[in-house]
Amino acid sequence: MKRFNYFSSILMMVCFSMAFTACNKNNTTPEGQEGGDLSGIVSEDITLEANQTYYLSGSLQVKAPATLTIEEGARLVARNNGEVIYILIEQGARIDAQGTAQNPIVMTAEKESEGAWGGLHICGRAHTNLGAEGGMSEIGNAPYGGNIDDDNSGILRYVRLEYTGYAFDSEHESNGISLYGVGSGTTISYVQTYVGSDDGIEFFGGSVNVDHCVVVNCTDDSFDWTEGWNGTAHHLVAYQGDPTCDCLMECDNNGDNETAEPFSHPDLSYVTLIGNGSEENSRGIRLRAGTEVSLDNAVITGKPHTINVETAHTQSSLADGTSVLTNITMTGDFRNENESASYSQDDFLAADGNSIVESVEVSDRFYTPGLGAFETSSNWTSGWTR
Repeated sequence: MKRFNYFSSILMMVCFSMAFTACNKNNTTPEGQEGGDLSGIVSEDITLEANQTYYLSGSLQVKAPATLTIEEGARLVARNNGEVIYILIEQGARIDAQGTAQNPIVMTAEKESEGAWGGLHICGRAHTNLGAEGGMSEIGNAPYGGNIDDDNSGILRYVRLEYTGYAFDSEHESNGISLYGVGSGTTISYVQTYVGSDDGIEFFGGSVNVDHCVVVNCTDDSFDWTEGWNGTAHHLVAYQGDPTCDCLMECDNNGDNETAEPFSHPDLSYVTLIGNGSEENSRGIRLRAGTEVSLDNAVITGKPHTINVETAHTQSSLADGTSVLTNITMTGDFRNENESASYSQDDFLAADGNSIVESVEVSDRFYTPGLGAFETSSNWTSGWTR
């Protein structure tokens, strides 16, 4: 296994530009020293050492069967050098990034503004509803999808990503974390995306389960799903202070075929969503393109049209009980945008525990004590988030 550190940084800069597999140094980094520049293809296991700073000078693409291990406290900083910079974990490869609440892993950028770099992309072998061939990632053009729903792409724990959302062209703009056909064997827990120019976390199919996720000021949607994602997600926080931010959740089954199977149907619970009050970007949760959903124990505020329903299958799944909205406290309204609405605001208010209120107590920007993501715990975001 390779371990990259200060003593080998000069060699790394040379061999990364040609082929990642040429490097094989195992020196120990002196405490407080920097770990060097990274870019290129990873085809064997490597480790980025604890509490070291590494600079991403170009894209870093991990191929099967390699594992990229990132130890606690490591910092990865995307250079402001005009290069296309992102991290891509391909099918069969893994990432093992385990920080702690006291010492999180941070992926950030020299240019401290949204859109500075392309974020993290993980491609798995779990299902999508795109057909047998699956799809290709928007960034890096890597295949994803399959029939291994317990596929394991690794671990993200106590990881913060900052200033993501690099625009490659008008059709390809990357998110903070993009999960393509990622399976339930993957662990994603205590992650934050902070100040991005596209979505915070997006799910493209798959069965991955996530928990304790925070998205702050990502200027498109905070959370986004499509292509048949049906995992679980609990303890989710979205905060929008930027007036240009769009939906708190944008939720699709398949934009080209709303009845494509398997349907998107995640099971969400303990959710706090704080919008920006924008009249222009007025939708909070946008349920459309045939998606189904189960949402329980949520607090949502800061959007005039807090929950929006579009498209026939999404509407019918609420009407027949396939989709369930319960124990939701929100400001704003519930709006069904279909001409013949079979599930209305009255139906929403008749469901267990739902209410529309004038205001919600929020402290420290997104902490809602006793509600939503903080109903069953203290402020678990303290210390490792921004």
